[in-house]
Amino acid sequence: MIDGVMVKRLTVIADERGRLMEILRADDALFTRFGQVYMTTAYPGVVKGWHYHKRQSDNMAVLKGMMKIVLYDGREGSNTRGNIDEYFAGAHNPILIHIPPLVFHGFKCISTEEAIVVNTPTEAYDHREPDEFRVHPHDNDIPYDWERKDG
Repeated sequence: MIDGVMVKRLTVIADERGRLMEILRADDALFTRFGQVYMTTAYPGVVKGWHYHKRQSDNMAVLKGMMKIVLYDGREGSNTRGNIDEYFAGAHNPILIHIPPLVFHGFKCISTEEAIVVNTPTEAYDHREPDEFRVHPHDNDIPYDWERKDG
């Protein structure tokens, strides 16, 4: 696992009325601070990535569908520099992924329906000076291929 990344298994509590799932709590070991909460989606087969943040950490959970969430550690001096972490998150594997600053990340919708992600980053988005640095999803120096791996 990439240094600084944490994964929390999410528990679904279901009864005849519906279900409840806590995602992030202020007393979680991976919680540092609150910036905002937002939702983003991807349609089947769509890749959204790569990007990283210099200041903020992300806390991502997939609420509907399935996503392949991939992280790449390109940080100078990191013990895990060059490592790739791949997570399959969503309806069949409810987890929260804590992504520290400077770790590249992206995701691909691998379900047959639109997937919904909720992110609780540690910083509020600054529209004038975004803490978001992007590279092309396929044409870059990151040693990862977004294609499905059959076999």
